[in-house]
Amino acid sequence: MAEASRDIENIEDIQALVDLFYGKIREDDMLKDIFNNIIQDRWPQHLNKMYRFWQTVLLDDHTYYGSPFVPHAYLPVDAEHFERWIGLFNEAVDSLFEGRRAERAKWQGQRMAEMFLMKIRMIRERDVIPLK
Repeated sequence: MAEASRDIENIEDIQALVDLFYGKIREDDMLKDIFNNIIQDRWPQHLNKMYRFWQTVLLDDHTYYGSPFVPHAYLPVDAEHFERWIGLFNEAVDSLFEGRRAERAKWQGQRMAEMFLMKIRMIRERDVIPLK
């Protein structure tokens, strides 16, 4: 694979990143069943939502509206799942891009993984319902 030589610049770049990342997820022994069991046959809709999310985060084009945590609140995941997720995400970013937005994507992914894990643990320990 060629070495990344440019930054994330447009929606086509976001789509390439999201498609590569979720292609890795769908083949990963640890994560594929979790994602496939939840998403089932709605992969096109999920990918479109992820395009909009990352377009909003990285390009400041506000096309995503929603609460990203709520769908993840009761997933059967723990720290090792998030470590694998962030590893695959960073691998996808690094294989395609380098630059300020690429670094921001990796930072944001790490931040989300940490926040989601903390909230999932809180829900389990305190038996609380996540806010929408």
